[in-house]
Amino acid sequence: MFTGIVEELGSLVSRTDGADASVVVIRGPLVTADATHGASIAVNGVCLTVTRRTEDGFVADVMAETLAVTTLGGLAVGDPVNLERSLPVGGRLGGHVVQGHVDGTTTVVSRTPGERWEVVRLALPPRLARYVAHKGSVALDGVSLTVSAVGPDWFEVSLIPTTLGLTTLGRRGAGEALNVEVDVLAKYAERLLDPELAR
Repeated sequence: MFTGIVEELGSLVSRTDGADASVVVIRGPLVTADATHGASIAVNGVCLTVTRRTEDGFVADVMAETLAVTTLGGLAVGDPVNLERSLPVGGRLGGHVVQGHVDGTTTVVSRTPGERWEVVRLALPPRLARYVAHKGSVALDGVSLTVSAVGPDWFEVSLIPTTLGLTTLGRRGAGEALNVEVDVLAKYAERLLDPELAR
C-alpha cells in the first residue's frame, strides 16, 4: 500500500521489451536505499516489484497488461517518473490509501496558472466518473490529490508549488496522458451497496 506522497523524481534508465513483458531499469537512489528483493515501489502510481537492485536504482518486470492500460508502455529512456516506497507498518498516511493498481488513464485538458499554484483540468473517463467526487481523493501518476471541481466529462485538481516542482505533474501539458487511480474506498462502498455486485 502507498499514500500518494512522492518521495523522489527518478528516471527510466533502460527498457527491454519481450513478447509479453518488459524489463525496466529505474534510477532512484533514495527509494532503493533500503530496498530488498521483492520490495514494492510505485512508479508513476504503478506498483512494481524489485527483482534486483542496481548501483542507484532497481530492475522490475512489467507485464503486457500493465504496459497496455497504464502510461508505462509509452515511457522512453530518460523520462522522469514519480517514485514512492510502500508504506511501512506504523507509518504516517500523509495522502490517502493508494494501492498502486491503476484504474486507467486520463489526459490533461488544460492548465490555469495562479500566483503560486496551478489548476489542472483533466478528462473524466465515463467508467470512472462515479468514483470522482468534489473534495474526494484521486491519485494521478501516483500523486495523492484532492478533487477541487467536477464537471460532466472533466475534473480538476489544484497543484501547490511543491507538487509542481517535485513531481512529473509540473511538466505535463495539454493532451498528455496520466495514470489515474480512484479512491478504493469508493469502489468497496459501491460493491457493498449494489446487491447485484454483492452476489
